Amino acid sequence: MALIDRSFREKIVVVGVTIPPETVEETEASLDELELLIDTAGADVVARVQQRRTAPDPPTYVGRGKAEELREVALATDCDTVVFDNELTPAQQYNLEKLLGRTAIDRTAVILDIFAQNAHSQEGKAQVELAQLRYRLPRLRRQAGALSQQAGGMSAAGGAARIGTRGPGETQLEVDRRRIVRRIHKLEADLRDIERHRRTQRKARRRGQLAKVVIVGYTNAGKSTLLNRLTDAGVLVEDRLFATLDATTRRLSLPGGETVLLTDTVGFIRKLPHQLVEAFRSTLDVAVDADLLVHVVDASAPDVEGNIRAVRTVLCEIGADRVPELLAFNKADLAPEAAERLREEHEGSVALSAVTGQGVDRLLATIGDRLRAMTTVLDLVIPFDRGDLLAAAHRAGEVLHEEPGEGGMHLRGRFDDATAGRFREYVVST
Repeated sequence: MALIDRSFREKIVVVGVTIPPETVEETEASLDELELLIDTAGADVVARVQQRRTAPDPPTYVGRGKAEELREVALATDCDTVVFDNELTPAQQYNLEKLLGRTAIDRTAVILDIFAQNAHSQEGKAQVELAQLRYRLPRLRRQAGALSQQAGGMSAAGGAARIGTRGPGETQLEVDRRRIVRRIHKLEADLRDIERHRRTQRKARRRGQLAKVVIVGYTNAGKSTLLNRLTDAGVLVEDRLFATLDATTRRLSLPGGETVLLTDTVGFIRKLPHQLVEAFRSTLDVAVDADLLVHVVDASAPDVEGNIRAVRTVLCEIGADRVPELLAFNKADLAPEAAERLREEHEGSVALSAVTGQGVDRLLATIGDRLRAMTTVLDLVIPFDRGDLLAAAHRAGEVLHEEPGEGGMHLRGRFDDATAGRFREYVVST
């Protein structure tokens, strides 16, 4: 269900409205990003329109006068679609399309469209399709024509019907509505099954007691490049927004000898659609279960602090804001002075280049230090006839020293709280 027709390069007019507490500068930065999103989606921006309001206009968001001005701009540029950086209600979208005489969509629709292009795994495609259907359902009256032409599964990446197609009769509209609701329920059930399977895998990993390190960050910050640099994961890397949607997990050996599980995640962005956060919640839950988040930040970005805030907003929304975070300022090869300045401003952070490898050793050492700080050093005496416990200690923690002695094997190791409790009766000192 493509939202932008790729049989040709659509001409797009973008619209940004500044509503306090947002500033004009923040609106301009957001519009710059929207233009990148539109280019990624396969269309061209031909004009930009901005407005300042104290509150959205309920019928049209921008008000009747501004809508008339937009219509003149649309006619002058002969654009195909008008894209609003602010989220439109179904009624506002409908009213704007009547006034403008052409398709009107919002930032959410553009992001959904890009996700549809980039979803490759079964889970990723199901998540994107679910988000699209949840977005489309309240807008069905205007889009019933396009939807009624699509039979069967309605794949998220399939179809090229232009948005804004007028609907057929009410009977067909209800048929389409029921079909979409059924499809939503089916996708939700499929994703619940996938999540149950993932929970089983997580329990198995917890039994193995490997620490979990998750890479998070703004889209195109270099997360996949870093994963490849650290683990030879072979993840696709492209210099564009949302090139990676599917989480990838690999084992990583740290300088201290510990082995951890390292996972890459989907990139975040300002105004990330709520439908996507909900649909990708099962994938994003890996961040909630992490022992440490490596927050990769593009040091060369125009608004670094804004990108950090956007990522932290999503982490808070999914309940991962309590997980310890390590800031990693990437692309030091492109912006060395900015990366170093940011590293100094953010205590405990590191600067690196995932492309050249500069600073990667420091990152690995810092990850190891942070994880060790979350553990307890114990001195144990394990009876010689309990080889199973000795093996478990090696699996579950970092053994610093061991030698045979009176009463059994004397061992000093670093363990997390759960493992420390298991060996409590063999502790001789702490």
